Amino acid sequence: MIYRVYIGGYTGPQNKGITVCDLDSRTGRLSNPRLAAETPNPSFLAIHPEGKFLYAANELDGDGAGWDRLTGFAIDPATGFLAEINQHPSGGLGPCHVSLDPSGKVLLAANYGSGSICSVSVDDQGRMGPAGTVIQHHGSGPDHERQEGPHAHGIYTDASGAWALAVDLGLDRVLVYALDAAGGTMAAEPACVGVAPAGAGPRHLAWSNDGRRVYVVNEMAASVSVFAWDAAAPALTAVQTVSCYPREYRGARSAAEVVLHPGGRFVFVSNRGDNSITTMAVGSDGTLNVHASSPCGGKSPRHIFLTPGAEWMLVSNQDSGNVAVMKVNAQTGAIEPTGSQVQVSKATCAIVA
Repeated sequence: MIYRVYIGGYTGPQNKGITVCDLDSRTGRLSNPRLAAETPNPSFLAIHPEGKFLYAANELDGDGAGWDRLTGFAIDPATGFLAEINQHPSGGLGPCHVSLDPSGKVLLAANYGSGSICSVSVDDQGRMGPAGTVIQHHGSGPDHERQEGPHAHGIYTDASGAWALAVDLGLDRVLVYALDAAGGTMAAEPACVGVAPAGAGPRHLAWSNDGRRVYVVNEMAASVSVFAWDAAAPALTAVQTVSCYPREYRGARSAAEVVLHPGGRFVFVSNRGDNSITTMAVGSDGTLNVHASSPCGGKSPRHIFLTPGAEWMLVSNQDSGNVAVMKVNAQTGAIEPTGSQVQVSKATCAIVA
């Protein structure tokens, strides 16, 4: 099988927008990358559940014209090229994450620069708007340099699509909002809040297979916090926080992405501090233990993505400007370099359509 891979990143002389290439699921080899669409700083990408549309967070930090934007594209099934559908304000500055609810009727975005989140309705043709909600977070954390104010860094729904979980690095919080997918709107106030360790800097999250555990990667502390999720209450309760590094480690720390292996036995985390991928074993109660560490195939692994069969991991290494393919051992959780990679300047996100 051939997987189609879309790569986002920061644009410049060597990168004009969203890149597309093919991944051979038998060999793990990537084809030569080609430009799928010109668009500025598409730092994070999301695929519609039907696989027909792609959405990008254009991280422009205002671009002199107020709020930044989100851009929707139609995917050409024959060529993989992208045709712009429309653009929509992101509801703030520095959008760094986008996701869709399970129905594909609402797009969610997190704005790091302004510390705000937004929801946008999506119609059957992939067009965004007009309905939606913008919510501005308030507050700060103990780190006066990194947490001087709110910094929303990720937003996700649960499997039911009834709840949106916003991960805020500046507040050390995961804020849970009721989501009306049919209307494309969120409740104005959080229904509950999960609290990460002070100064941890939560960034992204992954769900357990049964939907009862949430794994939140903390960027600043380079750790993962495990939360118990009760949708009926609702309640998000801290259970455990485990470091991505051994106790004796004294180097730089900065974690970026967290993903769960579909078998449910392993959680993987990308670490920009030492350019590694940490494998954590999942216990019977959903808690974690550090299992192994592997090189990431480049520098500053910002995003990791498991292919649909989970045979391969795509690692977007921002500072070395490459997307590397790793072999995933489903039995041991080991991550092994394949030597297959493509060069994409300032790559930040690689996903399979």
